[in-house]
Amino acid sequence: MSPGADPARDVARAIDSLRRGWAIGVGAHRLLPIETADPVRLAAFDPERNAPVLLSAGRAATLKLANQRHAAIGAATPDGPVLVERVPWLDFAAATALADPQLDLATPLKGPFRALPVADPAPLAAALRLARLAGVLPAFFVGSGTGGGSADVVITPAAIDAHEDAARLTIAARAHLPVAGAEQAEIVAFRTPEQPGEHVALVIGKPDGSPPLVRLHSECLTGDMLGSLKCDCGPQLHAAIDAIAAAGWGVLLYLRQEGRGIGLVNKLRAYALQDQGFDTVDANTRLGFAVDARDYRVAARMLALLGQARIRLLTNNPQKVAQLGAAGIEVVERVPHHLPPNPHNERYLATKRDRTGHEF
Repeated sequence: MSPGADPARDVARAIDSLRRGWAIGVGAHRLLPIETADPVRLAAFDPERNAPVLLSAGRAATLKLANQRHAAIGAATPDGPVLVERVPWLDFAAATALADPQLDLATPLKGPFRALPVADPAPLAAALRLARLAGVLPAFFVGSGTGGGSADVVITPAAIDAHEDAARLTIAARAHLPVAGAEQAEIVAFRTPEQPGEHVALVIGKPDGSPPLVRLHSECLTGDMLGSLKCDCGPQLHAAIDAIAAAGWGVLLYLRQEGRGIGLVNKLRAYALQDQGFDTVDANTRLGFAVDARDYRVAARMLALLGQARIRLLTNNPQKVAQLGAAGIEVVERVPHHLPPNPHNERYLATKRDRTGHEF
């Protein structure tokens, strides 16, 4: 099957295929997702048993491949592509252990592994990015052949760019919504035609011509809804509403980018790795993801649709300021957002300060 007339919609179909364990095509590569497929599908996908395994550089480093030349080439970023040679003992169970760091302690890994040259890294890097969008582990068997072969849907790296294009975001609905701490508030929902989740803005108070106080809050089910003490997300959310109300007016953007953009299931996998002693940065890279995969161009588009190009930003994260500025939103002031730690999140907050550049 060749790429269709609507690239962004094709990506939505490819995401659905990955979650169902079906093969997809990215450029000239056929790929079978390891997490959601099974041995029967692998046998049909690769009857010759020679399909190499695609992992990210972050995950490959865990397997001690980073000192190999071909792996090192892809290791510029944790989500760069690395191909692992298929050997007779690398069956579906062994590949699953390669893909899932939760199995590192439970499943002794065989070896040694050998990294293969990646002649065309762009489609393979795009496949790893697509896995993140689908919320599955970034690991595939890579089939031979061209044109996608038996893949259910074939896409291009450019199609993934189109799928994530923030310019596709539009306002879907809005309504008055009094909330605790801010009775004069309006909720505004944003969505694209293909993506299932909606982003939300809570506009607090009435615009008065001054730059609004804005908080970019990434969705956190465990912190926002369940009161998790492992992070500071829930308290940050409620403190932001209070701060915006006290400022007179502003906007809370609630972004559907759970787990710094890797999704709920993968965030919980990262939690399991933290239980083994890894911090949040190392947990994400061992899973095969970037340290922070969030895209604040979405937030910039939401602010633009709300008519707010100059803002005061409530954040400790300079990356938010930089990304908004690059997307055309002027941050006239960064307002610190300090909350006291608890015994469960002290290390998490220290990691944000020491390894991801947060300014407390």
